[in-house]
Amino acid sequence: MNQADKIYVAGHRGLVGSAIVRHLQAAGFENLLLRSHQEVDLTRQQEVEAFLMQEKPDYVVLAAAKVGGIQANNEYPADFIYTNLMIEANVIQAAFRAGVQHLLFLGSSCIYPKYAAQPMREDALLTDVLEPTNEPYAVAKIAGIKLCESYNRQHGTQYRAVMPTNLYGPHDNFHPQSSHVIPALLRKFHEAKMTQANSVSVWGTGQARREFLHVDDMAAACLFVMQLDALRYAQETQPMLSHLNVGTGEDIKIQTLAELVQKITGFSGEIIYDHSKPEGTPRKLMDVSRLHRLGWRASIGFEQGLNETYQWFVQHQQVD
Repeated sequence: MNQADKIYVAGHRGLVGSAIVRHLQAAGFENLLLRSHQEVDLTRQQEVEAFLMQEKPDYVVLAAAKVGGIQANNEYPADFIYTNLMIEANVIQAAFRAGVQHLLFLGSSCIYPKYAAQPMREDALLTDVLEPTNEPYAVAKIAGIKLCESYNRQHGTQYRAVMPTNLYGPHDNFHPQSSHVIPALLRKFHEAKMTQANSVSVWGTGQARREFLHVDDMAAACLFVMQLDALRYAQETQPMLSHLNVGTGEDIKIQTLAELVQKITGFSGEIIYDHSKPEGTPRKLMDVSRLHRLGWRASIGFEQGLNETYQWFVQHQQVD
């Protein structure tokens, strides 16, 4: 990558997209192509093709997606599969038609089977059934991986895919109905502290385990993977198994997370676990040995990252 290259970041206002933009700018990349949903609706094929044919970027980072937690995935499965399929199909096809040779697609750790061996290796993909609560979203993300691989095989492009573990950090979605576990807990515990509530309810048993990666680490990993030369990338991937896991390689119980959030927010009441609520896959830990061998590791400590995220939330509280 050259600093003069034109780089289109789809989803630049989201959690990951905004972090990638910050990291690109910090690295001296100033020729960034950024468009809001109002300017280009990525679910509309003609709009996407007209935009990319006109702009002809050198690189595309596909960070745009419809995302949400367990509750949102359960309530709106059609929205999640349709929107994500349309975004990735339109952007990848339009990028190819516009002559874009380099594209980075961002997936999700939910692509792996519900009971995949832990830690989850890239070759666990498509080996068993998915977690039902987010299957539609996962199917869409798997399709995105296969779109990239298929264009590479047929057309010789360099379309790469990275699968992040659970992300958190500044600019996250803290909406009480659609947020993921960390922003949901930070908001819930903060509001309980402010209202002097006696207790906070946490979904599930607290025994499920999750891995978490700060979004700034994810952005750094994206830039690292984008800049790998083709030979180096091919040493750790295969034409039909080309995606790379991105994570820390460590996980914690939701119970431990809740207790840490309680400490960070200063809530002094009781934590109650609601066993009637779903908690998803029992464990989701990524095998990140491929990325480690390529030379990248996460660097932001979890408690430090949580503290920074909580401070950001306090300063930018959403009113919903």
